[in-house]
Amino acid sequence: MISIEVEKKLSTYRGKNNLKVFVEMEAGSLVKISGPSGAGKTTFLKMLAGLIKPDSGEIVVDGQVWLDTNAKINLRPQKRRTGFVFQDYALFPNMTVQQQLEYATKDQQLIKDLLDFGRLEPFVKHKPAQLSGGQQQRLAILRALAIKPKVLLMDEPFSALDHQTKAIMIEELQILLDKSSISTIIVTHNLPELANLPGQIIFIGEETA
Repeated sequence: MISIEVEKKLSTYRGKNNLKVFVEMEAGSLVKISGPSGAGKTTFLKMLAGLIKPDSGEIVVDGQVWLDTNAKINLRPQKRRTGFVFQDYALFPNMTVQQQLEYATKDQQLIKDLLDFGRLEPFVKHKPAQLSGGQQQRLAILRALAIKPKVLLMDEPFSALDHQTKAIMIEELQILLDKSSISTIIVTHNLPELANLPGQIIFIGEETA
């Protein structure tokens, strides 16, 4: 079981607003997060990853307390072991496909399994600029999985893809999630495109601070 309750005051281009999110999800399930621009969707993911500290709240994952502001507990990102797929993929431009995965893990068998699953074995010596958008997105997901995350966080992972590639990647993601049973939270501005992915929907709105 994963329980998340966080709150943070934000300053956006629309002014100040208060981000408040409560999520409860079973381990291995999927949550889709949506809401308007500036509501704090990406900030929410970064709070889960430990990259941003909320003003108040608790995060408990499989019985382990990641965050409890009252008890002054705030695990470092490395100890939380979240796999983060950023909107722009955040791949290292001078690293090959193989090196990107080796940066995340030294387990060569795991790397081989991930390459096979992602169908990137023929491209192990390629750098990101030599890959298609779909291949870059696939690599970003594989790199996030290479750390064997407790929670996979995805921030608008399909926004840079054309319609056909997007449809293929969403179908592949469903297979991956079914196979891995990793708890996953996806931020999207387009809920209908994720309609085939079963999971609960959380809407983050804007609350005046």
